[in-house]
Order: sequence, then structure tokens, then C-alpha cells
Amino acid sequence: MNDTPGWASPGSAPSDDQEGGTPHAGEETGPPSRWSAQQPPPAQWSPPPTPPRTVPAQPGPRPATGWGAPGPGGGPAWGRPTAPKPGVIPLRPLGIGELLDGSVSVLRTHWRTVLGVTVTVAAVSQVADLLMQRYLLPAPPELDPSATPTETLHRTADVLQSTMLTLLVSLGITLIGTLFTTAVLTVVVSRSVLGRDVSFRDAWHEARPRIPQLVGLTLLLPLISFAILAIAILPGALSGSDAGVSLSVLLSLAALAVIIWLMIRFSLASPALMLERGGVIASMRRSVKLVRGAWWRTFGVLLLTLVLSFVVSMVIAIPFTLIATIADGGSDLGGMLSGTTPDFGWTYLIITGVGAVVANALTLPFSAGVTVLLYVDRRIRREALDLELARAAGIPGQ
Repeated sequence: MNDTPGWASPGSAPSDDQEGGTPHAGEETGPPSRWSAQQPPPAQWSPPPTPPRTVPAQPGPRPATGWGAPGPGGGPAWGRPTAPKPGVIPLRPLGIGELLDGSVSVLRTHWRTVLGVTVTVAAVSQVADLLMQRYLLPAPPELDPSATPTETLHRTADVLQSTMLTLLVSLGITLIGTLFTTAVLTVVVSRSVLGRDVSFRDAWHEARPRIPQLVGLTLLLPLISFAILAIAILPGALSGSDAGVSLSVLLSLAALAVIIWLMIRFSLASPALMLERGGVIASMRRSVKLVRGAWWRTFGVLLLTLVLSFVVSMVIAIPFTLIATIADGGSDLGGMLSGTTPDFGWTYLIITGVGAVVANALTLPFSAGVTVLLYVDRRIRREALDLELARAAGIPGQ
């Protein structure tokens, strides 16, 4: 146990060689491997009966005892004690609402560090993307409505090629920005769980040694997805027949399902790599072990996070787009309807870029926070990490 974001060495964690660790209330556990020869009678394991009261209970609320609400007749309610909360989450297994609220609490508590990182990265990414698309990339060819079918097919292929090139450049710039924000925000969230303040300098000092491994992980996961999709599409595409095309479509749908299944299993690899300081393959194996038995819950939490991030982005982007269209004199939006490439002016691009920066500054820390807290939740459920975190936070009695 130490003060670094990794909290505890995963090498001795129970999930590395068995399914569970220290049991929590409400979770099923198997019997111990050895039982003592002398066991107390079953009656001694039940709560002691409440003695009859000789004095009428006084009206008004009873003082809290830390063990939940009072039981019937004024006696104490038997249940799990109130979990300590040194930071943004209580140190116990988390519900979905607590995962989302904890991520928002990180942004609210450490807004200077979080927004300083995300706004800077989003602004640099938007400016670089805008300049590259405006000056370095070739303009996509326009479609001619009077062209022959063969010419239209060739023009469509050229448009798709130009669009793919633009998307690859945008994805590359976004990837670089995401790597930086993920590395720093993972450290910020891990410190927030312990209730500790963290500056950008401290977070970057902790995250910088892990950047090369994080780059490898971020590149490896898309390559795996691309390889699976290519294996599914190529056989049918090479045949050139209608049956081959139909087979490619079916196989691509099956490949998409496999990719989603794998990406959810590897979804906790990034926080595992940053906080446990292992290698790329080790972090992927670690993620698989943590997600085991909770695939659907992990999928639901990540899908909900994606939907919420998309909704927030649209809520922010739509007003900026309307303002940009009006400020730019309507731009050339009619070109979209006529099949030509719209010629957006600088006013339109700058205003929509500002909207994208604002949206990314809010959604990036939210998504990163949910992923890190989901990782913490899985370790709490499987390895009793809450006990280690409580000791690290200096909570008495741990």
C-alpha cells in the first residue's frame, strides 16, 4: 500500500488467481476451505433480542448510530455500517448512479485542473484539425448530376477516399488529445477517490512515465478490431459474386458483435495500465479478469455514459451551429442538398469549433471519470480495495 495512484500491488490480488477476495455485504461467497471443530450454536449468530422497554419512547428523531435507520420498536437496525467517504465516492461497491455522480463530482471538485487540461487539449486539437482540413488536405471532388453512371461511380469513390483521409487525420488528432487527457485525468480521479487535491503538475508527473504504454494500448485495440473486421469481409469480397457480398454482410455483423464483446472486456485496461503500472498485455489481461462476471453491467454503464455524452454534445453543438450559420450569412448549406461540397466560411468554422471545445471539455472528463470509477468499483467488489483505500486515506479504525 502506498500513496501512488496504483494503491496496491495487483500481483497479490485475489482476482489474479481466484474469483473473489474479501466478501462484502450482499455478495455470495463460498465456504472456507477449513472449518474449526468447535462451532458456536446457530442462535448466537443472530442479532440479540431487544429487551422490553419499561419507559415509553420519547417522540422525535433518534440520534444516528452509524448503522442505518432505527429498527422496529426503537431498537437498532442490523445491517452494513455507513461506508466512509473521504473523496468523491463512498468506499463500498457502487451503484450506477454513484458512478455517474462521482464522475461529475470530480469535475466539480477539481474543476481548475480538469478544465485546464481538457479545454487546452480540445482547443489545440480543434485548431490543428481545422488548419489541416483547410490547407493541407485536398478538397473532395464535387458530384456532377449529369454524369454517366460510370463517372458517378468513380466520383463517388473519390469522394469516399477523400472523406476517409479527412476522417483519419481527424481521428489521429483526436487520438493524441485523448491520450493526454486520459493519462492526466486517470491520476486526478484516483486522487479524488482518496479526497486529495492534485495539481496539473503532480498529475502530469505521475502520468508521464506511462504515456508510451498507453499509446501502445490505444493503437493495439483499434488494430484488433480492424483485423477482426477484415477477416470477416475479405472472403466474401474477394469472391465477387452476389452470394459472396451477402456472406460478407453477415460475417461483418458477426464480427461487429465480437468486437463489441472484446472491447468491453478490455475497457478497463487503460486505468489498470495507468494505476497498476503494468505492461500493455498485462493491463488487457487485468481488465478481462475484472470484467469477468460483470460484462453486461459494464456494457450498460459504458453505453449509458456514451449516450449521456452524446446528448450533452448535441445540446451544446446545436445552438453554436445555429449561431454560426446566422453569423456566416447562411454559409453554403444548400450545397449539401444539391450534392456539392458546402463552402463554410471562417466565421462558421470558428464558432462551431468553439462549441466543439466546450462540448469536449465537459464530456471527456465525464467519460474518463466513469471508466476509472468503474475500475475502482470492480476492484472493490473482487479484491476489497475499499479497505486499502480507507487505510490510504487515513480513516481511523481501518
